[in-house]
Amino acid sequence: MASIRPLPPELINQIAAGEVIERPSSVVKELVENSLDAGATRIEVDIEQGGSRLIRIRDDGAGIAPDELALAVASHATSKIGSFDDLEHVASMGFRGEALASVSSVARFSLTSRARNQDTAFRIEVDGGKIQTARPAQHPQGTSVEVRDLFYNVPARRKFLRAERTEFAHIDDLLKSLALARRSVEFRLSNNGKPTRILKAARDDASTLQRVAEVMGDEFPAQSLHVDHAVAGLHLSGWVGLPTASRSQADSQYFYVNGRLVRDRIVAHAVRQAYADVLFHGRHPAFVLYLELDPAGVDVNVHPAKHEVRFREQRLVHDFLFRTLHEALAQTRAGASLPSPTSETMPVAAGAYGREPLTTTPAWSGQFNQSRLSLGVRDEPLAAYAALVGEQASVSESIVAPAYVPMPPAQADEVPPLGFAIAQLKSIYILAENAHGLVLVDMHAAHERITYEKLKAGRACSNLRSQLMLVPLHVAVSAREAAAAEEHADALAEWGLELSRSGPSGVVVRRIPALLEGADVAQLCRDVLAELALHGSSRRLQELENELLSTMACHGSVRAGRRLTLPEMNALLREMEATERSGQCNHGRPTWTQLSLGELDKLFLRGR
Repeated sequence: MASIRPLPPELINQIAAGEVIERPSSVVKELVENSLDAGATRIEVDIEQGGSRLIRIRDDGAGIAPDELALAVASHATSKIGSFDDLEHVASMGFRGEALASVSSVARFSLTSRARNQDTAFRIEVDGGKIQTARPAQHPQGTSVEVRDLFYNVPARRKFLRAERTEFAHIDDLLKSLALARRSVEFRLSNNGKPTRILKAARDDASTLQRVAEVMGDEFPAQSLHVDHAVAGLHLSGWVGLPTASRSQADSQYFYVNGRLVRDRIVAHAVRQAYADVLFHGRHPAFVLYLELDPAGVDVNVHPAKHEVRFREQRLVHDFLFRTLHEALAQTRAGASLPSPTSETMPVAAGAYGREPLTTTPAWSGQFNQSRLSLGVRDEPLAAYAALVGEQASVSESIVAPAYVPMPPAQADEVPPLGFAIAQLKSIYILAENAHGLVLVDMHAAHERITYEKLKAGRACSNLRSQLMLVPLHVAVSAREAAAAEEHADALAEWGLELSRSGPSGVVVRRIPALLEGADVAQLCRDVLAELALHGSSRRLQELENELLSTMACHGSVRAGRRLTLPEMNALLREMEATERSGQCNHGRPTWTQLSLGELDKLFLRGR
């Protein structure tokens, strides 16, 4: 075995480059973050051949003093931290002091900078780890960094680069994510000498939304909810996409911690649980979220490329994110996203159907309080829920309901969001007219959500009953999971699950929730304890109960093929408007859609 000896500086930098510089976009990330830390308000990124030939970053930041240029490309030299206390409160994008040294060790590198209050700019070059003497150059205030022939001296790494188009796409995606982090900074990107993206600085709410739309797509602002909530030193703001605007891939998810884009399992778990009740299986939400907290509450020094962080109060952060997003999504009531009626929206005329109004008061102010669609909730255990009140109407093959139409009020601003029912199509869909045009409702999906939310409310108001197992069940788990069972025994008991530790890696189950009779108890315990050990909290028991209630709601809701009277249809519309998450059924499918008058006109080429 060879003797122990110190590594040469060039090799140290190349090893560091292997950790930090994965591909050209990694170089762009490090350099643009330096520009942001320098206070730049305008950043230009020029790329040639996907970044393998040239990466050039120009900024108008504070610049670097001439006598510090050589230090800037030295290993672990930085102006951003100077003590352990600074490391505990990192507020800058970069802080490790290895980015420029790593990049310059695997490319032909030059840095030109003019500091504030300096009349002359200076340029320094690094080739093969050799730093040349700084010399005067022409440059406005700010800094330019050129990285040429990336990995020219590490041919094995260069072979791993993908096609030019692929590498440039990674750079473009990276720049979009940084543009969302710093909306007050202008970003310009060019590829092979051609401008490809210009993101103007956002100065107000309108331009901020414009930048979000440029990154997330033009439809995102209208298909998202704004979030702004603060508690216990945590502040969450941004936009979360509506469940109906979900995506097939998790490619539009941006989460920032104190301005730093991160990937974190605690965050991912909290978001996934918040959407669990409203997102269709296999779909992913889109969001742009900003979490701000005391820098001392998050450790950013856990990953060389700074992609990951570690929260000191993981459970607090998880619960805060889940509750904030869960409550925001609970407000996705059917019709809530529609704009307020204006003089330009279509009024629902009193005589539109050839009859006089039946009432002079708003028809939705109490006319449909009594409905055969109401759900009866009794005091017995929840297994006895989901019995509908009322007799079933006969199935009809006719296309629409009878012609009897209760008249709506004359003024558009008196029309409820989902309007008034005018017909039933194929005994499946409700057709309604509101101030904007035509509303179509899937009556089974809508009533399924209403029934489900009532069942959950009934469960929340009643004491959860547990059932004693005839024979205690011994379950083998990991030592970490057994410790979690011991630590969270009281919390589990509140859900009706009584566990006790039976050894270093085992638990004994004595009681389970009565609602989950017949479930795989051993697997249930393993799932719950795994979440407790990983996240400090678990919603698996509640999720299982929700799955059961969802099944009950599905069977207890009005079925497709049932004929409804107009008062029943209107009652369903009013309940949708009052029920949380009624924009989607229990399985995440939409319950309603709106066709505006303009969209209807386009279908028939009106006005052309």
